[in-house]
Amino acid sequence: MQKIYRITLLAALIFTTNAFADKKPVDYVNPYMGNISHLLQPTYPTVHLPNGMLRIYPQRGNYTESTIHGLPIIVVNHRENCCFNLSAFQGEESRLAPTVSTDYDNEQITPYYYRTELDKQQVKAEFSPAYRAAIYRIEYREDKPAYLVLNSGNGELEIKDNVIKGYQNTWGNTKVYIYFETDTRPQKSGVLKGNTLDTGNSKIAGQNSCAVFCFKNNACINAKYGISFISIEQAKKNMDNEIPDFDFDKIRKQGRKIWNKTLGKIIVKGGSENDKYVFYTSLYRCYERPVNISEDGYYYSAADRKVHNDGGHAFYTDDWLWDTYRAAHPLRILLDADIENDIIISFIRTAEQSDKQWFPTFPSITGDSRRMNCNHGVAVIADAWEKGIRNFDLQKAYEYGRKGIEEKTLAPWSSCEAGLLNDFYAKNGYVPALTPDEEETLPEVNRFEKRQPIPVTLGTAYDQWCLSRIASALNKKEDARHYLKCSYNYRNVFNSRTSFFHPKDRNGNFIEPFDYRFSGGLGAREYYDENNGWTYRWDVQHNIGDLIALMGGAEMFDRNLDQTFNEWLGRSKFEFYAQLPDQTGNVGQFSMANEPSLHIPYLYNYAGKPYKTQKRIRALIHQWFRNDLMGVPGDEDGGGLSSFVVFSMMGFYPVTPGSPYYNIGSPFFKKIKIKLDNGKTFHIIGKKCSEENKYIQSATLNGEKWDKAFFGHEQIKDGGKLKFIMGNKCHTQWGANEAPPSALPYPTD
Repeated sequence: MQKIYRITLLAALIFTTNAFADKKPVDYVNPYMGNISHLLQPTYPTVHLPNGMLRIYPQRGNYTESTIHGLPIIVVNHRENCCFNLSAFQGEESRLAPTVSTDYDNEQITPYYYRTELDKQQVKAEFSPAYRAAIYRIEYREDKPAYLVLNSGNGELEIKDNVIKGYQNTWGNTKVYIYFETDTRPQKSGVLKGNTLDTGNSKIAGQNSCAVFCFKNNACINAKYGISFISIEQAKKNMDNEIPDFDFDKIRKQGRKIWNKTLGKIIVKGGSENDKYVFYTSLYRCYERPVNISEDGYYYSAADRKVHNDGGHAFYTDDWLWDTYRAAHPLRILLDADIENDIIISFIRTAEQSDKQWFPTFPSITGDSRRMNCNHGVAVIADAWEKGIRNFDLQKAYEYGRKGIEEKTLAPWSSCEAGLLNDFYAKNGYVPALTPDEEETLPEVNRFEKRQPIPVTLGTAYDQWCLSRIASALNKKEDARHYLKCSYNYRNVFNSRTSFFHPKDRNGNFIEPFDYRFSGGLGAREYYDENNGWTYRWDVQHNIGDLIALMGGAEMFDRNLDQTFNEWLGRSKFEFYAQLPDQTGNVGQFSMANEPSLHIPYLYNYAGKPYKTQKRIRALIHQWFRNDLMGVPGDEDGGGLSSFVVFSMMGFYPVTPGSPYYNIGSPFFKKIKIKLDNGKTFHIIGKKCSEENKYIQSATLNGEKWDKAFFGHEQIKDGGKLKFIMGNKCHTQWGANEAPPSALPYPTD
């Protein structure tokens, strides 16, 4: 009996080992990770191909909702705008509706495949996408008439035989065109007027314009469709090019292959299964946006509402630059440099085609929404150029970036032209805050978002530093000198008494009395933005060395960092988050959930304490990023948080986009292989790496002893090997003697 038990146990271990060995990168993607939010926006289980134009997720309010509202067709602007809707219905014709809501079960989602069973309808629906087209397989399981209802929302549809074609209007006067075809000719068809099927008409327009197909009982239907922002004809071409037949399984297998190739650009070995799920799910999230909307060499631009030839450079949009400049764009430079180059060309074209020619901040398919604060697109330009991506017009990028900063208002969430805030900033070097008894009178200031004077001052100083880098590359010496001076404007709001960045009124006085946790109203927006003063205390990405000097030296800087992670919330949780709902994922006053915090754990490297960065990074990711429904601590904005996880689990991070250096953290895996865009490979070895062995004991880079907590892009761009010896005790001296590079010294006349 004991022998049989041992054999059975051995067989189980072999089976388990083989099961894990057979897993591919896409098998470690869990689209449900983070689908229940800690407070605000959850992640969405998005089904799409990497950077694909066609994306869907289940049509429900949130993960816990037990009802699904039809089947999805396309998400236009991520998280906000779903177009068209497909309902599969069985039963009496009189019960037809523009959208059929029903309970659902047995849902399965991978990046390339979606399945759900609509319980009340006794329908099984499966979906798989291409880049601009997709296919459904729908199985009706009851002996009742089977209907398909395609709803175009506010648009127009026309039926002919087994084809439905038309469009839906969406934001910014942008139209989404569709060409929809089934493999089975319907027994009858018509349009829905109210809840009545009109078989005498084949065309309908207006709100809730719906086309209806009726099939025989117990039907199994394959339905494919193409989407276009150009025309119905182009939608059909997209469908024919990408899904020439009705072979559902072929499209699903093709999607799986594409995702494995994309995610396989980084191969990790060792580490826990949970770490692999977190890593590859985060990497998948980095490919949701931006989206490639080129169609046969042409694209629709919402900037001028015209169709343009892409000239061989695919056109990308739907990118929230305030979030993604920090790590998502730097990650793409390593993995997809040619795509990053095309993205930059797309942004330049967007500016060129717009009325004001301002570099975009939140470009989307329906137009630039100008959200958040500052104009961090210049950081994307500076970072790419510094790291060798140069197949774009730098002069145009510089000019449009400058216009976006100087000709557009500095007021957040506003598309107004520059006004008094810009004039004041240019003259005084900071954005003035209102005093507690002062009312807002400037028309360009959003009444909800307020002035946000500290993040706008600090962020604009960083943007101007990026402009100075670009100007230097263009040999514009005077411009470079001017913007380098401006990049020190954060000094104008630094309170040396408290070592915080403190809002000032228009007379140059600090606002008093003041609480760095709670002053500023909802989201602290009267003075900060979404986060309080503890987060923005560290928002000088381009010149950490000078920030250390302002705080009184490395030891004080180190103590202030420690205090950030240890300072209590100051109120009960429900009171704290009632005012600061975006500042979740707290460790003390540090917020793991919001992008301005992402570089903070790496700042110990600048203070000669790299072991603290190693300890903190490991703890933060294991605390806040997990392979479960609440495994993301805050809003995941198109790779904003996820790219931090990908970099950090590989063991390094770009603290300062625009500078060609990476800070070293702590690798989570024993072996990491990064397939660079140029075909070379960069290896990271974490010898003895484990959850306990998080501390670097020694390192070599390309065979040479390495005792720095940073390295340059130049040292890895052609491949190589970074090898760490890891241990469970902190090595306080490794990397402690040389801080990562900061900005150039302040220019003197």
